[in-house]
Amino acid sequence: MTAFPLPPVRGKIIVNAPLAPYTWFRVGGPADALFLPADEEDLSAFLTALDPAVPVTVLGVGSNVIVRDGGIRGVVIRLMGKYWGMAQALDGITMEARAGALDLSVAKAAAQNGIRGLEFLSGIPGSIGGATRTNAGCYGRELRDTLVALHGFRRDGSPAAYRGPGKPGAQPEAHFSYRHTDLPDDLIVTRLILEGNGTDAPEAILSDIEQLQARRADTQPIKEKTSGSTFANPDPPGTPDQRSAWKLIDAAGCRGLKVGGAQVSPKHCNFLINTGDATAADLEALGELVRRRVLETQGVELRWEVRRVGQLASETA
Repeated sequence: MTAFPLPPVRGKIIVNAPLAPYTWFRVGGPADALFLPADEEDLSAFLTALDPAVPVTVLGVGSNVIVRDGGIRGVVIRLMGKYWGMAQALDGITMEARAGALDLSVAKAAAQNGIRGLEFLSGIPGSIGGATRTNAGCYGRELRDTLVALHGFRRDGSPAAYRGPGKPGAQPEAHFSYRHTDLPDDLIVTRLILEGNGTDAPEAILSDIEQLQARRADTQPIKEKTSGSTFANPDPPGTPDQRSAWKLIDAAGCRGLKVGGAQVSPKHCNFLINTGDATAADLEALGELVRRRVLETQGVELRWEVRRVGQLASETA
């Protein structure tokens, strides 16, 4: 049992739930409670009834996060499963996707409906809901370039909606910058409306996605226990003489660097990998070591792109 009461739900609640299996790094301690809501109504009712003092953390698919070894206090919410993975065309070049839909699945669903402009999502690990928090992007496009509107719930269970940058509507506008958004910290995104920039034959778009996937496999350690990019590039896209995080890390001599079971990927040094027995502490310590060396040798302070959540093991001892 948890130290706080849990409201009845139609989904599933796991008490003292190990979180490592739910993250791409395969590290981290347990959550006091893990909630897998059946749908939006189930999520809203749970949030409304849950003691406001109980912290809530959204994990998503765990592709861009280090859960610390002491685990996460309170409730962790994971929006995954058939209901949350839906992505469908609406009309014209518009798509609707629930938060748990994988970015690759959204890109393919758009392609199958002849919608161009969302292929870049195929290069972003994780789910579309998680992509909103960091304004995820690659291949020259970012989420803000495609967002029409997003919907979700605040911590108290009340609904909230935002319109995309420059889009008409009565809802407040969501403001995005490079790898950042000003959405409220307590907002749980449940559904997005996205738009492409044209139409084409589905087979042509799917072929482009396959080429992007092949390019990603050639340059990134996607078969390892890893995440998305560890650090944001120091400069936003389009900056003259833009500096790349991986080049700075390489120039600092960090390619292949190890701490415990964690290693800077020899294939792409803006990726950390769990070589098999890494702890969350190993990964975080390695990331901080890389940041120090880059600052000392290149004069640039790298910013974490991977989220680090939960407590250290020493905090729960």
